[in-house]
Amino acid sequence: MNPFHLAFPVDDLEAARKFYQDDLGCTLGRESENWIDFNLKGHQIVAHLKPEEVSKAHTSGVDGDAVPVRHFGLVLEWSEWEELGDRLKAAGREFIIEPKVRFKGKAGEQGTFFLLDPAGNALEFKTFKDMGQLFARD
Repeated sequence: MNPFHLAFPVDDLEAARKFYQDDLGCTLGRESENWIDFNLKGHQIVAHLKPEEVSKAHTSGVDGDAVPVRHFGLVLEWSEWEELGDRLKAAGREFIIEPKVRFKGKAGEQGTFFLLDPAGNALEFKTFKDMGQLFARD
């Protein structure tokens, strides 16, 4: 799979560094006084200091939850997903949607959780017992 590249606004680069490096386990790439590259499991994500672009994401209903429409994240193996959720809980990070299984007994059944970075960007981390269900339809 080819790595993706995603750039997003933040209002505090040091807060972003702590969250992405310490809490999510990203390694650092290049950086300047205006941006930081992070390696998110082989994908390049870039936090750009742009406070005027930071805004709260609107939500949409998905399986009974108010899911932030604008979000990004990763699909992880089940054990990695559980480990990350535990690490974030231990770090005192607040979830906007706690770790749970969504679409139980249906196509696309998955473990998921959502949280916000310090700038309010929404992230989702999900997993499947059967990765073949990633694009499954009813």
